[in-house]
Amino acid sequence: MCVGCGASEQLSPTAAHEGTLTLYTTIAEKDLPTLIQPFEAKHGIKVNIWRAGTDRLLQRTMGEAAAGRNEVDVIHFGSPEMEALAREQVLVPVDSPAHADLQPGSVPAHKQWAATLLSVWVQAYNTKLLKPEDLPKSYADLLDPKWKGKLGIEAKDQDWFASVVDVMGGGDKGLKYFQDMVATNGMSVRLGHTLLTNMVVSGEVPLGLTVYNYMPEQQKKKGAPIDWFALEPAIARSNAVGIARNAPHPNAARLFYDYLLGEEAQRHFVSMDYVPSNTKVQSPLEGVKILQVDPVRTLDEAEKWTGLFTETFVKR
Repeated sequence: MCVGCGASEQLSPTAAHEGTLTLYTTIAEKDLPTLIQPFEAKHGIKVNIWRAGTDRLLQRTMGEAAAGRNEVDVIHFGSPEMEALAREQVLVPVDSPAHADLQPGSVPAHKQWAATLLSVWVQAYNTKLLKPEDLPKSYADLLDPKWKGKLGIEAKDQDWFASVVDVMGGGDKGLKYFQDMVATNGMSVRLGHTLLTNMVVSGEVPLGLTVYNYMPEQQKKKGAPIDWFALEPAIARSNAVGIARNAPHPNAARLFYDYLLGEEAQRHFVSMDYVPSNTKVQSPLEGVKILQVDPVRTLDEAEKWTGLFTETFVKR
């Protein structure tokens, strides 16, 4: 079964007849009205939302599928978790014209999910403590002893760590880069991107290496002494959308799937300082080279990179 494979795009009348759909998502509650209300107003379809953290959402979706409880239509959360659902055959493959407009790496070969937005790790700094002209221009610049005691990282950013290891030569060479950085300059490890961002604002961590781009931007707009820049390639983790294989409202689900990948919804994501997956929509990081984390690798090598992360940053 493949939703939309060889089919017409004239789905709105049937979708409108279904009248409703159920969305499971991790999108922040404050952002949901901006995204959902335009869709409901345009199509007359009520979107019922169940929102939770990643682990709870994954557990509920898997549990319902195993029990044959077909309650959810559309799922939206991290790509590695979407890949886990695909492997369990919880999702249905989808062909969509919107796929052609997405960033490279946004649609896997099986087409059971597609990236909607990118959470890009950028580097945030305290503007009272650091000057723009003194900031590092490359990852290699972080080895300079002038950064001793000034660097911070989030405690669960193994994806970023693994990707930069590759950028810096891979294998032992890439790992040595981080080992040398920590040996020379130390590293403050903070649990939570919001906490790390706040530590940059307070000056306790002058330079945060792994904050999501929208976090310092939102703080900056509030007048906080923080700004950000991006070492290239900037590493990004994607969120994605998929349709449940046994969705009770398949046509409404398909309409919503296309909406999330289309220019209208993507502009809404940008208004919330997210980076869009659709290349037709101007990005807050326009012109920055971005490397998407491979969700398959994240899923299959989680234990390995968690161990290496702990050994490199925490134990040292």
